[in-house]
Amino acid sequence: MPAEKKTILIVDDEPDVLTYLSTLFEDNGYLTARARDGNEALARVKEKAPDVVTLDITMPNKSGVKFYREMKESAEWKKIPIVIVTGVAGEFKNFISTRRQVPPPEGYLQKPIDAKEILALAKKLAK
Repeated sequence: MPAEKKTILIVDDEPDVLTYLSTLFEDNGYLTARARDGNEALARVKEKAPDVVTLDITMPNKSGVKFYREMKESAEWKKIPIVIVTGVAGEFKNFISTRRQVPPPEGYLQKPIDAKEILALAKKLAK
């Protein structure tokens, strides 16, 4: 019996990024779910917890930072690996990695996204 496919939740307000990442992951054997902001992302997680989340930071409605904090403070979801994928420069990595309330993200990638790099991270984190 083949192994169950892992699900990656892609959270980004840019339609091009959602399409690119979902195509990339699906072409490499993953299932994907999409959300355009933190509110939608939380609804998707409640429907079915993903194996990995890729998270943009700057989005309308609920930001990636608020969603990240909610995930990492939740007993139910704090173990879900989150890869931050953002156009915001490296200072943000230092900022989020030094917050005492929440642990640093399991991965951090700068846009433009390197396909090999994000696939390697997905493979490592989706256990």
